Amino acid sequence: MAERTSPIYRPRRKQERSAPVMAKAVEAVADRLLTEDETLIRVPEICEETGVNYGSVYHHFGSREGLIDAAYLHLFERSAREDVDNLVAAARTATTREEFFAGMRRVLRASVANEDREQRRQMRVRVLAAALVRPSLRDAIAITQDGVTDSMTEFVSIGQDKGWFRKDLDARAMAVMFQVVVIGRVLDDVSGHPVSEAQWGPVVANALSGFVA
Repeated sequence: MAERTSPIYRPRRKQERSAPVMAKAVEAVADRLLTEDETLIRVPEICEETGVNYGSVYHHFGSREGLIDAAYLHLFERSAREDVDNLVAAARTATTREEFFAGMRRVLRASVANEDREQRRQMRVRVLAAALVRPSLRDAIAITQDGVTDSMTEFVSIGQDKGWFRKDLDARAMAVMFQVVVIGRVLDDVSGHPVSEAQWGPVVANALSGFVA
């Protein structure tokens, strides 16, 4: 399993020192959200599990829902950033066309190749669904998603600058398409007869070949 990143937690005004403590609560809720519905989460249980003061949770997050939103946001960023960061890293180090596309294929294959990634795709969709009725969560996710698309656009732009991706297509639109390919797999995740990686890989490669210069 990939190494966890720090939760997105924005302490109020002068409370930065308490951020690591509150992060424990966010992490504990995030872990539960991976396996159970948010209606089953109880703040007293989280406090008992983490040693975080009950009053402090409400002071920092405002409510039980505020704590859950922070956990959703953490899960969204954790699932959204890993693949795009790996793509950008591969693009920056590639010195040949072959290295560039080999790195791209490796990351895209990894993004759909195991149960952990399937769970992450489903969680991203679940968080987006929750955000539809939670304005503050939606606003926070929008910031995170803009950052992810910015990074993916950097990946595409590197390919365009090197002459490996077509320059007549908009880099940001191409960046969104890459994300659609990965997240869209969730539609098949819930199928009774999902396609295998051996079936999926060639189709994706063919679909994305239209980007290649």
